[in-house]
Amino acid sequence: MKKFLFALTLLYATLCVFISIHAQEDMLEIDNSVFENPQRPAAIFKHDSHNEKSGTEECSICHHVYDKNGKILEGESSEDSKCADCHGKKASGTKPGLMDAFHLNCKGCHLEKKAGPVLCGECHKNKVK
Repeated sequence: MKKFLFALTLLYATLCVFISIHAQEDMLEIDNSVFENPQRPAAIFKHDSHNEKSGTEECSICHHVYDKNGKILEGESSEDSKCADCHGKKASGTKPGLMDAFHLNCKGCHLEKKAGPVLCGECHKNKVK
């Protein structure tokens, strides 16, 4: 009987670990490590479910690349780079700073489409402990 209970407990624990890992697989916390003293927690962003709900299939819609003249390069994607690789903490010329880039890209699209969160606390949520 003890072996059965042990095996059942082990199976349950394994199942819980699998479910928690799988549930977080889609979770992405937007990297805010470039900010020394962020006023809000990093934005939580479920990449795959967002794209599925919004019908977004083209990566370059969010992961854009511009040429030297500031014109967007169609079909080019920066998905293998961090946003901070191109956007510094502060604006540079016509390139917005990192925080403005996030807000212009994400919040701007939500306002344009009249869908998705636009208030600070809807994206910047405190982590549940």
